[in-house]
Order: sequence, then structure tokens, then C-alpha cells
Amino acid sequence: MAVREPAAGLPRPGRDEEAALLFERAHYRHDPRWLLPVPPRLCLACALELLPEPSVSLVRKKHVLSGFRDALMRHASLVMQLVAQDQRVCIHFISMLFGLLCNVEDGSITDLCIEVLIQLTTQLKLEQTIHCLLYECHKELCNMPSMRGSLATLTLLGKLVDAIPALADKLVMEHIAAEMLLGHFREKLCPLFLSTMDGAQTKELKINCLGLLRQLLKYDLFVSMIMNKSALVESTESVEGPPGETSLPLVLKKLLLSRDETLQVASAHCITAVLVHSPAKHAPAFIHADIPEFLFEHLSSSSEVLVWSSYNCLILLAEEPLFFSKCHTVYGIESVVRSLQGILRMNNTELHKQGLLLFTQILTRQPEEIKLFPSSALCRDAGRALQEAVNSPVLEVAAEAVKAISAFLRKDHQSALPVLYKELQALLKAMLSRCADFSQIPLNWRPLGHASSRDSEKTILRRGSFLLSTLEGFRNACRLAVEFQSEPSAQENPFTAPSAEKEDTLEAFSEFLLSACDSLCIPMVMRYSEQATHPALMEVFLSVLHSLFVIVPHMKEEFSKKLAASSFIQLTLELKARFCSGLSHSALNQVCSSFLYYMCINLLSAPEKTGPPSQEELSAVSEILQHGLPQISSRSPESLAFLSDRQYVEGATRQRQYCILLLFYLAYIHEDRFVSEAELFMAVRSFLLSLQDQGECPPLVVFRASIYLLAICQDKDGALDEAVVGAIRKLLEGIPDLHLVYTHHPLLLRLFLLYPELMSRFGHRVLELWFSWEESICEELDDVASAGQPTLPASLAALFHMLRSSPSTLLILLDLIYSSPVDTARKVLIVLRTFLRRNEDVQVGGLIRGHFLLILQHLLVEHGSSPSEASGNLPLLLSLLSLVQLRNESEQELDSMAMKLLHQVSKLCGKCSPTDTDILQPSFNFLYWSLHQTTLGSQKRAAAVLLSSTALIELLEKTLALTWAEEGSPRTELLCSAWLLTASFSAQQHDGNLQVHQTLSVELDQVLKALSFPKKKAALLSAAILRFLRTALQQSFSSALVALLPSGTQPPPAPEDTVLAPLGTSQVLSLVIGLQNLLVQKDPLLSHACVGCLEALLDYLHARSPDVALHVASQPWNRFLLFTLLDAGENSFLRAEILRLMTLFVRFRSSSILSREEVGHVLQGAALADLSTLSSTTLQALRGFFLQVQSMGLLADHSMAQTLQASLEGLSPRASTAQPPLQDMICLGGVAVSLSHIRD
Repeated sequence: MAVREPAAGLPRPGRDEEAALLFERAHYRHDPRWLLPVPPRLCLACALELLPEPSVSLVRKKHVLSGFRDALMRHASLVMQLVAQDQRVCIHFISMLFGLLCNVEDGSITDLCIEVLIQLTTQLKLEQTIHCLLYECHKELCNMPSMRGSLATLTLLGKLVDAIPALADKLVMEHIAAEMLLGHFREKLCPLFLSTMDGAQTKELKINCLGLLRQLLKYDLFVSMIMNKSALVESTESVEGPPGETSLPLVLKKLLLSRDETLQVASAHCITAVLVHSPAKHAPAFIHADIPEFLFEHLSSSSEVLVWSSYNCLILLAEEPLFFSKCHTVYGIESVVRSLQGILRMNNTELHKQGLLLFTQILTRQPEEIKLFPSSALCRDAGRALQEAVNSPVLEVAAEAVKAISAFLRKDHQSALPVLYKELQALLKAMLSRCADFSQIPLNWRPLGHASSRDSEKTILRRGSFLLSTLEGFRNACRLAVEFQSEPSAQENPFTAPSAEKEDTLEAFSEFLLSACDSLCIPMVMRYSEQATHPALMEVFLSVLHSLFVIVPHMKEEFSKKLAASSFIQLTLELKARFCSGLSHSALNQVCSSFLYYMCINLLSAPEKTGPPSQEELSAVSEILQHGLPQISSRSPESLAFLSDRQYVEGATRQRQYCILLLFYLAYIHEDRFVSEAELFMAVRSFLLSLQDQGECPPLVVFRASIYLLAICQDKDGALDEAVVGAIRKLLEGIPDLHLVYTHHPLLLRLFLLYPELMSRFGHRVLELWFSWEESICEELDDVASAGQPTLPASLAALFHMLRSSPSTLLILLDLIYSSPVDTARKVLIVLRTFLRRNEDVQVGGLIRGHFLLILQHLLVEHGSSPSEASGNLPLLLSLLSLVQLRNESEQELDSMAMKLLHQVSKLCGKCSPTDTDILQPSFNFLYWSLHQTTLGSQKRAAAVLLSSTALIELLEKTLALTWAEEGSPRTELLCSAWLLTASFSAQQHDGNLQVHQTLSVELDQVLKALSFPKKKAALLSAAILRFLRTALQQSFSSALVALLPSGTQPPPAPEDTVLAPLGTSQVLSLVIGLQNLLVQKDPLLSHACVGCLEALLDYLHARSPDVALHVASQPWNRFLLFTLLDAGENSFLRAEILRLMTLFVRFRSSSILSREEVGHVLQGAALADLSTLSSTTLQALRGFFLQVQSMGLLADHSMAQTLQASLEGLSPRASTAQPPLQDMICLGGVAVSLSHIRD
């Protein structure tokens, strides 16, 4: 809209004081006639808008009032002309000033308001303004709850009487006239007046009579007189009385029955005017006259005035018990519900509040034995009306609705079957959501002295009141759920189909209450408690939480854990300390104690980090809490000081100490650390020493709490003194088993392992308990062992730190692996394995091997004949031994300890059968790694020790024979280890010419068959057999250890096969085809084994029949094989196995397989490639290929020779200085493998 030009009288910029008298953002809209033409330039319209505005500071309002007062004193006539321009504006201004007087607490502003009001009233000299001011005073005094609040109004009246003396006479004369009129009525007029009202025929007469009656009913004396006369008339009607006499209730009842709305409203007003004097005294007369029945009927009227008047009457009548005993509420409840539904569609806030107030009164005062709602349908309609009311944007209406909901949630109101739980859920959700919306409105805080600061304080109070009402309603809903638990008919809707989803049940309603409390009630209370703490509110809140333990018993433990983790132990203790000292707030103290008791019992009944308590232990805890909790009302520092008392402690005081200790324990175990760790540590230390001094043994749960808190709160760099450690040990020795006081935590483990006095006595058991609780973490470690995940769980990181600082603890872990149940031993093994892999710098191999040797010797002595029956954990120990062996550096001499272990492990293997896979697999791994991970001299010594075990050689023979057995074959992994170990033994025996005590027989035909027809998914087994066959070929089948025998009866060899014996030509060709098929699988390890075996085969053939060797090397299939292997992309030939294969073809001049031109292309590609990216194995193979090409004279032109020369010069240093593979000894699928053993 367009803004008009400023008026001529507007203050110029810079005149700050006069500018402050104007309301800048609104002044441009005001007509100039409201502006005072002389200084101070005051605008009456601005004052009318500025003074009631909440956002304007009190200082500004005081300045405006002061300016108006000055203007009245200096320019009274001009101000009067300004104010008197419009009588409505004048009345509004007086009402506004009176409202400011009543609502502002600032004494200087109150004095200004009174002064301005007196001057206005006396200067205007208008009867209407005086009547307006008197009316406002009368209304304020009637609504004022205390004399202190009415001080300003009484001061104004006193000064008004002083300023206008005639006003006092008028007030006194009105009272005297009323007394004189009362005398006339008592003597003559009362019967005549009632008869006139009763017999009036015209509406005008009736209205005049009602008007007179309304005026007379203002006086208590007249009300008492006329009601007494009416009672006398009613009492004589049943006997004999003068004709024509009637009573006031009957007259008003007759007018209520009239069809005239005006008379009905006036009659209702008169009934209200009587009842306000004394409902208890006068209500029975109207109830006996059945007036409530007709008032309920009028609630269906479309007239807001009539409905309002009926509400007022019924509210007053509801204060009389006779109103309910006469069943008027049962008759009228449907009318009330329908009326509520109707008025909520109207835009009349006051009507909404009155209707809800009546409904609340009825719901609250209705006797339990008289059922209010005859059907569940009416109950549902009532709930929906309340739901609509609580969603009202007007806070006062919503607040009345919340009170009504609270009264509505009573068992006798909800007992009409079926109980509509879903409707109740919707109602509660609406109530809680409305409260949450109100609590989230931001406060407009400003510095003190501004109106908005006081408004914010009032808003906080209103929020607290609204939240309290909401919580009371929610508590009633919880009480309803508890009461219905004993009612089988109320458990669920009996009319629900069996196949339908049962949502409308008590169980679903109970779970909703828990969820709503968790998501809405608790956040709202916590948010409000940041602004203010209301004892009554917290009492209701904690009683709600307590009742939820009963409502949802199957979730009480989880709910208690969540409360404890949300600092509710601290919150409740702080409430007790703040409000419950001495005898104050005894109800709050009882609720706090009861809530803490049940929460603690729930937490101890379903512990997270300790074993479940016995019934005897729970009974002891229950007694401690019941006696101690009501007496605790001290703050945390005082509680710590009480716990630290070292003087003689009597029984009751000791019980209270136990209680405090349990509370700290449960708080800490759920991460609610509301007291200083250092202070709590000292308090618990003193407590334990006090127990020792008095020779007391606390309950198990108290001792568990003590050592847990001591471990958690101990300074990481500090140490306990000997006295405390001695006290702990003495108490522990009196306990049957450590699990009774064990709480799972890394710091508690540290406490037991840090002090030798505790570790020597309890270390084994505490580690066993620790591992029994580490289920999930050990599983995760086992799953990610191959992934090398760098991050460890906190508990394991703490254990690893202890193992590093105290390696002797490893011996306890070894004992655990051997003696614990298999599940626990497996977890220990996983942890130890992870520790050893992640801590390569910790030298514990000798320690572990020495301890293991003792265990193994002990086992073989006691269970020599059948070691597999000795312990189910023996395979785990052997796995750990293998891992320790794997950690050893390569080329390391085997010491005497290692030789003893080899001897003992070989003896152990010799006493097993091939079916003892769990023992043999880790044992074979250990033997294999011991042979290959040492110097040549140690290898010879180790092989001699192992070959001396005839039982071991016999076991290997039996195991190898199972490779081609159809049934009873062990796992493939064991067969792999057996073939690799046999190949190693054969090579060491042959190279070192070692003594053989027992030969090992193998069927050659079966070996060749196994390679021609390999098992599925057994690449490693094929590679192991190839390594064995390669060793036999390299030894020309002349091993003193291994005897290769034919299978069954064989036909005489052909003359041409004699030279190849024990192989035949057909076997050779079959073997070549098998090798080619295995190469096509492109498994890296298997490819190396195939190429190595092919090299050994061709060498063997070339030594006996060069023609056969050349024939084998020149097979056309070899070319197809080579190109199949080269099908991997650019420079795919730069792989060790392919280069070795091509070298073989070049050596045997197989030009049909690899032509001279193709050799040139290979050399050219190698010269252009980046050789620095190749592994040392590939570089060696490439160098061998170059040398072979050069020696065979396959280079035709000079440029190719130069290229080769340059490549050799660049490659030779690399080949000689290239690093070996990062890890030669690996574990593949549980099988120990030396890559160089298979490859080279």
C-alpha cells in the first residue's frame, strides 16, 4: 500500500526524546488529528499501539507514559480535546491503561498508570468513563486469587475515591439501598415477585423480572433469603401450603423450558448468579428440580450464548456430588460429547475452554461405580473430540484438552468392550505431539529489564504447566495399561478375525507407550530441565518411567540400560540431593528411590559385561537398595567423602556405602561417569581398606563393583600400593570362583595381569573369563585375518599392549590353548596368531617353543599310544607352533630346541593314523617349514632326524596311498603336505646321502594317472605331486628312500621302452598330455610346477633317448599350448613360466613350435619393455631365455645380436641384484608351501 507523506508535526531527525514517544513502524498510518499540536509531540494512536506491544521495552513504555502525564499537566485542555474526539477510543485507552497497571510488576510504571488514570477520569468528568473503570476494578478483584495481587487495583480505587468524593457516597448508597430492598423482599415482595415471574404472560414482563432478579442476585444476602424461601415452599408442597406460592428453581426451570432463547439465556444467567455464591449450599435445589436435564438438552443449541450459559451452570452444578449420584451425567454425557464436536468447529475460543472444562469436571468427579460411557462407540467419539481439541492452535484450549484427556484415561471410562487401543494411541500421540510442538518454540531472551525477558520466564512456566498436565495424562495411560493386565477380556478386541493382524491389543498399546515415552516424553522433559526444574513434574515423570517397567516386562532390561546410558542415575541422584534433603518433598524422594531400585534390579538381572546373578545375590542387592536408597540425598562429593570414611563403620552405615557403590558401578558400566575418576578411585581404595581393617567380606556384587571401579578409575601410569593389592587378593581367595566377581573390561584384565601377586594366583582364570566374553571380536579377527585389517578393536589393542609389556603372559595363553574348552582355545589361538603377525619385533619364539616342548613331552608320556585322545586342543597348539616357525628368519640355523621339537613332533606324527587330520596337518606344516626355512647344514641335520623316524615314513606311505583311494581319503590339504614333505625328504636324502631306516613305496602308474586325471579344484595337490615326480625324475628314479613300484601285473616292456625304464613311451606321452592340460588351467603355482616337471622329464628323456626327447618337444600341440598361454594381452610372454617353456623349446630346436622370426619378435618386445617392473623370478627366466637363444645361434642379423647384447648388459645386473620374493614361505588353504621349492 502507498505510504502517505509524513504529517507536518513529525519530529525532525535528531530529536531523540520526542521521537521515542512515537511508534515509528505504525505512525505513518495514523491520522494527524491524533497528534498533539504542541511539545511534547505525542500521538495518541501511537500510544494505543505501543503500550500493549510485548516487544517494546518497559523503559520505552515508561517514557511514553511520563510524556503523556507531562502533557496532561501542561496542556490539559488540548489533551482532553484529543482524547474526547471518539468515546470508543477513550474507553479503549482507559481499559488498556488499566490492563498495563495489572500486568506490570514495575512499581514506577504502576504509579504512572494510576496517576494518568486519575487525571483522565477527573478531567473528562464523563459518567461512562467512571463506570468503565469501576467495572474493570470489579472484574479484576473477583478474579484475583490473593490480596497481594490486588494491591494496585485497591490503590487505584482509593485514589479515585479521594479524587471524586461523590463516588464514595454513591457506592455506600447503593449498598444501603440493597439492604433496604432486601428487607422489603423478606417481608412482602418475595412471594409476590416469584408469583409475578411465574405467571407473567408477556415477554417484556418476564425480561424485566429477570433483569431485576439478576441485579438482586449480586447480593449474597438476597440469594440466601430467596433460596431459603424457595426451600420452605418446596418442603410444604408435599403437605399443605398457600396456593400460588412457588420456588425460584421451579420458576427458572419453567423459563428454561420456554422456546424463547432470550429467556433461556437469562434464566441460565440467573441460575449461575445463584450458584456462584455457594454451589454446595444452593446446587441441590436446582438438581432436585431436574434443571441439569434441561441444561444438557440446551447444549445442542446453535446459539453460542445459550451453550456458553449452559456450560457455566453445569460446571457449577458439577461441584455437588448429588449431581453425579442422581445420574445426570449418565443422561447428559452424550449431549456433552456432541456439543464438544459442534463447538470445536466454531471460532470461539472461550466456548471451547468452557466446554472442555465441563467435560473435565464430569470425567474427574464421576464415581467409579457409575459407568459414564454406555458404549465403546461413544467413548471413541469422545476421544476423537479431545484429539481435535488438543490440536487447537490456541494454547489455552489445548491445555484444557490435555486436562480432559488425563481425566478421560481412567479404567472405568474405558471399560466398555472392546477397548479401543488404537484410538487411545492416536489420542496420546496427538497430546504428546502438541506438547512437543509447544516446547520447541524458541524463547526470545533479552537482557533483564526488558519485557521479553519476563515474557520468556512466563513462557517457561506455561511450558512447565503444559508439560506437567501432559505427563499426568500419560501417567494415567500407563496406569490404565497396568490395570488392564489383570483383565483377560481387555487384552485384545474379541471381535477381531483370527487371521487379522492384531494391532488393537493391550500388548501393542503397551509397546506404544514405551516407544512414545522414549521418543517424546524423555526428550521433552530433558529439554525443559535445561531451563527449569519442577519437583512435581519430575515426580510424575519418574513415576511414568517406573510404571513402564511393569507395562512392558519383556523389555524392562533393555529400557533400563538405555536409561542408565542416558545419565538417569545421575539425574535422579541430583534430584534427590536438590529437593529431598531432610523431610522435604517426601513423595518425590519415594518416587526417585522406587525408580532407582527397579532400574538397578533390572540392570543387575540382565548384565552386559558379567554373568547373570543368582537369586540369592539378587535378594541381597534388593535388601541393600531398599534400605539405602531412601536415605541417600547427598551430592556426589558428599557421597564420595562418605564412601571414603576409614573410621569404624556400623552395619546400617555400611549398607548405605554398599548402596552408593552399586549406583556408581552401574553408572560407570553404562558410561555415565558423573564423578571424577581420581576421586572415585581414592574413595573405593579407602572403602576396601576399611573392609580389611574391620575383617568384613562384602556381598559378591559389592566386591565386583569395587574392583571394577578400581580398575576403571586407576591412573594409567599409576600403581596400587601393596596394602590394597593384598586386600583384594585376600577377598578374592575367599570367593569360590572368580567369575562371581568378574566384569568384562580390558582395564580389569590389566589390573589382574599388572600385579604379580594377582597374576600368579588368578591370571589363568581371568584370561579364561576374558576370552569367554570375546566371542564376536575373535570371529571378526578370524574373518579378516587374510585381509590384513590394520585397525584392532579397543579390547584387543589393550590385551596386545599387555602382552608386549609382559611376554610371560603368553605362557598362560599357551596353557589356555591346551587346557581350555575348544571354543575358548580357538579364540585364544586366533588372538595369539593376530598378535604374532602384528608384532614381528616381539621375540617370543623361544619362549613359546620351550613351553610347547614341555607340553608335548608331557602329552607323549601320558598318551603315547593314542595322542589324538589326549586333548582336543592339540591341533590348535600345533597351528600356533607352525605360525611361530613361519615368523623365523630365512637361512637361520636350527638350535637344539628346534631339533628337539622336530623329534617330538615326528614322534607325535608316527603315533597317529592318516585320519588324524587335525593333528597331522599343522604337524606336517611345521616339519616342512623347518626343512625349508633354514641353512643347508641345518636342513641336512633336520632331514636326518626325521628320516630316523620309521613310524613317520610309514605314515607318509599310508597317506600317499590314499591319494587315489575312492573312499576314506583324507582332506586334500593333508595329501598336499604329505607329497611336498615326501619330495623334500627324498631330495635331502639323495643330496646328502643320508641313511635310510625305512623305504617309502609309491605306485608310479597311480602317480601318472593322478596327473592325467586330476581331482576337481585340486590345483595345489597336482602341484605337490608334480614336485614329487620332478624330484624322482631329477634323481633318475634312483632314490634310496622312495621306491616307485608298478601297479599290479605289468606286461613285458617293449624293446624301445627298456631304455626309458621305469617309464614307457605311452606313459611319457600320457604324462606330457597331462602336463599340457594342467598348464591350460593358468594357475600360477601349478604352471611353475608343470614347467619344472616338463624340464625334468625332457632332461630324463634326453639322457636316455634324445630322439624321444626331441619328439616330445616337437609335438604340434605344444604350439597351440604356447599360443593359448600367450592369449593374455600385450607382452604376455613376460611371465616366468612362459619364458621357461619357450627356453625349453629353443633348447630342443623345436622350430615348428617357436620359429626364428617369433623368437626375434619376443626379443624385440623384451627390449622395448620396462624390465624394472618385473619380478626377480621373471628376470631370471628372461635371462635364461636370452642365453639359450644366443647359445643356439638363432640370431641371423647383426642388429638383432646388438639388441640382444644391449639387453643382456642391462639385464645382468638386475638379475644379480634383484631382491628375492617378499615371502617365499606361505600358507595356502592351510598348507605350508615354499614357492621356491615348487618353482625352482
